[in-house]
Amino acid sequence: MRTDYLGTFFKYLFFLSAFIGVLSVATIGYFLFYEGIPAIKHAGLIEFLSGREWLPPALYGIASMIVASLVSSLGAVIIGVPIAILCAVFLAEIAPKWLANLVRPAIELLAGIPSVVYGFFGLVIIVPAIQTLFNIPAGSTLLAAIIVLSVMILPTVITIAETSIRAVPSTYKEGALALGASQVYTIFKVILPAARSGILAGIVLGVARAVGETMAIIMVMGNAPAMPNSLLESARSLTANIALEMSYATGMHASSLYATGIVLLIFVMLLNACLLYLNRQRAYS
Repeated sequence: MRTDYLGTFFKYLFFLSAFIGVLSVATIGYFLFYEGIPAIKHAGLIEFLSGREWLPPALYGIASMIVASLVSSLGAVIIGVPIAILCAVFLAEIAPKWLANLVRPAIELLAGIPSVVYGFFGLVIIVPAIQTLFNIPAGSTLLAAIIVLSVMILPTVITIAETSIRAVPSTYKEGALALGASQVYTIFKVILPAARSGILAGIVLGVARAVGETMAIIMVMGNAPAMPNSLLESARSLTANIALEMSYATGMHASSLYATGIVLLIFVMLLNACLLYLNRQRAYS
């Protein structure tokens, strides 16, 4: 009888926890839409998303900020994800145990470093280096933001990818090696495909962090609300736009910043939907 009561208790406890999580997301979404819809109605959805000029209180166009956010996140993925996956493979399959035990805490420490410290690193090291290397007036550019973000997503992707690789049954590796496959072939043709769903989850979380990063981006991107024509120009991301102007925004200006938050929320939802779709395709294949 006591076991039955405990089982019922934990059943409803787990249900309550799941309900609170869903309710939190729904509450945030409702708040953003309630505050942001007036600005979208005022400017028009197409003009709000495709407009290139951000001049409150007259013009509210966030196309340049959408481009800056997407380019910086995509650039961080292109640079950071291959490094993270190869590092995870090294820790899980190649490195001796003593070396892995030294490297892993250092990588985990990266996850605990505050964003402002990454921003200082970018501002003091990366920005001047770009300015000198490319001989441009200011090094606070999209390229600087991409480099900083690529470093920031490393611990998330490495940790989840390594866990996924270690979760692959050892029989997969043993069977491939028994058939004469090399270690490198086994890693890239057997282990990584088997761990694909977990690795994709890590990549999505890394992209979500890159998209949602604010402080470091403010410090290294230049914050110019204009459409960037190259990686060596200043730009402003969606999150930076909200953080820079929310403290003094009122009326329609504030509503437009909430509408920017709606765009961010939808973007993250699309990322999660893509992950679910890819995992489902993997399950059916």
